[in-house]
Amino acid sequence: MTETTARGPEPAEAPLPHPDESVGPLERGFAVLRVLADAPGGRLRASELTRATGLARSTVDRVAATLLELDCLRAEGDGRDLVLAPPAARLGNAYLRGSGLPEALGPLARELAARLDESVSLAVPDRDAARFIVQVKRRRALSISFRVGDALPAERCAPGALFARDWTAADFEAWHARLAADPAGDGFPALPRPGRAAEPAAIGAVAAIDAVEGEFRERVERARRDGWVADDQLIEQGLIALAVPVRDPAGALVCALSVVSHTSRQTVASLAESVLPDMLDCAARMTRTLAEHGVPADAAAVDVADAANAVDAAVVDAPAEPIDPTAAAKEQHGPGYLQSLARGISVLSALGAGGPAGMTLSEAAASTGLPRATARRALLTSARQGYVTTDGNRFRVLPRILELGYPRLSQLSLGELAQPHLAEVVAAVHESASMAVLDGDDIRYVARAAAGRIMSVDIMIGTRFPAYATSMGRVLLADLPEPERSRRLARAELKALTSHTVTDPAALARMLAAVADEGCALVDQELEEGLRSIAVPVRDPAGRAVAAVNVSLHAARTSADEARADVLPVLRAAAARISADLELVSG
Repeated sequence: MTETTARGPEPAEAPLPHPDESVGPLERGFAVLRVLADAPGGRLRASELTRATGLARSTVDRVAATLLELDCLRAEGDGRDLVLAPPAARLGNAYLRGSGLPEALGPLARELAARLDESVSLAVPDRDAARFIVQVKRRRALSISFRVGDALPAERCAPGALFARDWTAADFEAWHARLAADPAGDGFPALPRPGRAAEPAAIGAVAAIDAVEGEFRERVERARRDGWVADDQLIEQGLIALAVPVRDPAGALVCALSVVSHTSRQTVASLAESVLPDMLDCAARMTRTLAEHGVPADAAAVDVADAANAVDAAVVDAPAEPIDPTAAAKEQHGPGYLQSLARGISVLSALGAGGPAGMTLSEAAASTGLPRATARRALLTSARQGYVTTDGNRFRVLPRILELGYPRLSQLSLGELAQPHLAEVVAAVHESASMAVLDGDDIRYVARAAAGRIMSVDIMIGTRFPAYATSMGRVLLADLPEPERSRRLARAELKALTSHTVTDPAALARMLAAVADEGCALVDQELEEGLRSIAVPVRDPAGRAVAAVNVSLHAARTSADEARADVLPVLRAAAARISADLELVSG
């Protein structure tokens, strides 16, 4: 099927040459990540992975060991559970950042969502599917639950009919074959379960499939005629949507802009009347934005078989081979470490740095420190899997790579991101660790790892305390602009919770200024007698403190000086890891 990605048409599917067998571990690594991505909570045991992938247990163990070493997986539950970890999001980010679409068009989508007070999304074509790359949700009891990276079948969503306008007869044949083989849409984990059953058992019959195809072709024709398309409860009962095309400066389809509502608020007709003018205006502004970002027009992509020869010819005069950075890890871990899997993930992750134009083979090799031949095999294997395309000279990541865990990872809450790192803090300092966010004039706990002590601080998720009297609260208040700090202190009811509590606004203002300079806060028995705590900020990619983590200490066990000397470095390291994970899953 023609791959019309964020930058125009891709080559039709064709038998691809299998690269050197040394990249087999990369294919098996993809298989493990795909299965984990679809598993509840992104979590399975090795025995379950063996059954789901059809791989030998020894192979699964080696793949898992390598992915654990790369931090793409974590081992939990006494080491028996394998869980997707945020560094696996580097693969999805290679597409999101490489395409430049979320960065360029995301602000306009958010602006449209705020103006219309409806959920807004951007989706790109992924063969016979639409894959979401931006989701802006409105806070409602009835709201959409799709995630960045999720895919929906073309026939069951508004963007699909827009994308199918460019399909060839062969593309429709491939789509028809997929529909016949998977009428319930089980190959699309994001499709709501009730939606899968919406067409009764008869959908498997030839007549029912023909009916689905006829209706889909009618919507495709309406999309050609009207320039926009509606989804009237195709995905789920009650859910309606409109989609309009977003084009690049050369007129090629880039993505679809959708507005989603519910039949409790709108009909398709009323939704079109109320939002379509704004949508078309936003799509036009998106086209201008792409022009301002200097999005290049793509050369026609070619088959990977032909690209292999073109690539070989292009590197005749390339510089000498670099030193392979994976050699040391292979030497350290021995046969359990799949070097070619690690190399392949490194190459794929690096491609995003090439931007919309992608990278040449020489650039990909140089950016990873790998030999060109090694990078070539990894790229051709990834192309065979549908994750990379090439024009014979430059390689780009395709949106299909988002299926390797990105939807699950992109929805991790701050607390979920923090939990394994808090557990590491507890293991290192043998005291309880927590995360909190600012909630009005209070802090609210969103994650906690308790130390196994007889005498410990008893706090649960959701617990609230006054921000002014807590270490995490002071870290978060200190990160605010000074005028905002002053307003919060002026309105807060500063009560003496213990004999040590600082309640003078001027003294607190001086303390917050010092915390801002030092990057940490130590509160000594101001919240509760005998309780001492130290906290540091967790920052988002823009550098803002979005949360704080702390360690709670009994004053009789640990002095303030000991807390700064022994606990603070561990806490800073954990906060840095959480911040790094947050950046990885922020798209």
